[in-house]
Amino acid sequence: MTGHTVDVRPLRKPDKHPAAFDAFDALPVGDAVILINGHDPRHLREEFARERPRGFEWTYLEDGPQIWRIQITKLVGTPLPRVLGDVTALHAAPDAAGAIWKLQMSERDLDSNIIQLPPYGNIEPHAGPDLDVLVVVLEGSGALTTELDDFDLTGGQLVWLPRASRRSITAGPAGLRYLTVHRRRRALVIGAVTT
Repeated sequence: MTGHTVDVRPLRKPDKHPAAFDAFDALPVGDAVILINGHDPRHLREEFARERPRGFEWTYLEDGPQIWRIQITKLVGTPLPRVLGDVTALHAAPDAAGAIWKLQMSERDLDSNIIQLPPYGNIEPHAGPDLDVLVVVLEGSGALTTELDDFDLTGGQLVWLPRASRRSITAGPAGLRYLTVHRRRRALVIGAVTT
């Protein structure tokens, strides 16, 4: 095992975590990066646990009070599949509306949310985004209204919402809970206009 050292102390705060991840991701399996910091990087460890669960080993070599040195060993070559939760165990107030769960990983190609509508709650008529959306009705009932007609929604249904399609959703008397999955939308980048 070879060690690569990354001293993040002189870096700007927004650059510290990305520098640690870049160094870690460049490692072959079994190698380690030695991180040097001026405080305990516990938030970085939490981020590693969220972004690379079970794929690293975190060992304190020196733990302050002036310098922290941590060895972060790469255990696997690619991110590991994982269980994110149990939709049957999600608890939200019955009258909650909106996203009650969302995909959190920063490096991903998909977006996914669990949306809950209270009894008779609705999502107003709108044109969807410029991407297809797959909806899985988890529980409850409701109606999907399109430009042409209405469809009943019940637990277990798979519904495809084509890009830019006009639609609205209204929950039934017991409310409605559904999972959405679609390609991740990229953040808008503001830049100078070139002529």
